[in-house]
Amino acid sequence: MMKPTTSEVTVVVPVRNAEAWIDDCLDSIARSSPAEVIVVDGLSSDRTVEQARAHGVRVLSDGGRGVAAARQLGAEAARTRYVALIDADVLLGDGALGELLDEFVLGGYTALQAGLHSVSGPEYWGRALANHHRTGRSKRWFGLVATILERRSLLEHGIDERFTSGEDIDLRWRLRNAGAKTGVSSRTVVEHRFGDGFRFARGQWLADGAGLGRMVGVHGVRSLSLLLLPLAAALRGGAVSVARLQPRWVPYYVCFCVFNYFGMMRELLRRLQRGHGLDVARAHA
Repeated sequence: MMKPTTSEVTVVVPVRNAEAWIDDCLDSIARSSPAEVIVVDGLSSDRTVEQARAHGVRVLSDGGRGVAAARQLGAEAARTRYVALIDADVLLGDGALGELLDEFVLGGYTALQAGLHSVSGPEYWGRALANHHRTGRSKRWFGLVATILERRSLLEHGIDERFTSGEDIDLRWRLRNAGAKTGVSSRTVVEHRFGDGFRFARGQWLADGAGLGRMVGVHGVRSLSLLLLPLAAALRGGAVSVARLQPRWVPYYVCFCVFNYFGMMRELLRRLQRGHGLDVARAHA
């Protein structure tokens, strides 16, 4: 059996107002020589689309339906056996895509995410986000930030477009229930960039909380333990910060917890107002 190469991989990059990152991201992808790069835009109001087209990639629009829809649309448009989902805030090192593909095939994975080394600019909130992601337990959780999947398997299971965040958790659960093998590489690590400023951090927290709320709404009572995740992460992060004599990160974890729960409760209230409630039937499926 011949070893697969990156010429059998289509890279899908979901974007929305990513002009600050898209050029470097696409340059790093091009050095891996994939079969094709598909940028799926979510109605950007900046120069993201113009910059993407300057790289000669195929550009599609998800109509503003969100990152889950963008990833699904890109996978459907791909024509290769393998699909790599790469976010615009990711930089691939030289040879990283090929290394991840090798590990994916040799390990018999259905989906394999690269390891993430999180970085940011000089401001407090960006540095705190990067520190959290470098030291938190979620670093080893499978996601869709820089991930290779077999296209057929991805389309079979699908990415739930109802999620504006948290679709990676939902897909991980469904793949696990189907007996599929997922993982996070410790061999292939890519750079994951965070924006600076409180506004950026707040957007991250609200989106994460909304994703957890959506998981509870979709998966019902079996997912109620997810309600404890922000509190557990905040308590752990705060304790680790104090133990390492880094109390400067404690305000970050307080805000992380508060805004995660705000986003979560807002999502759950929206579901109740729409008459959805908890999907108890699916919870017992």
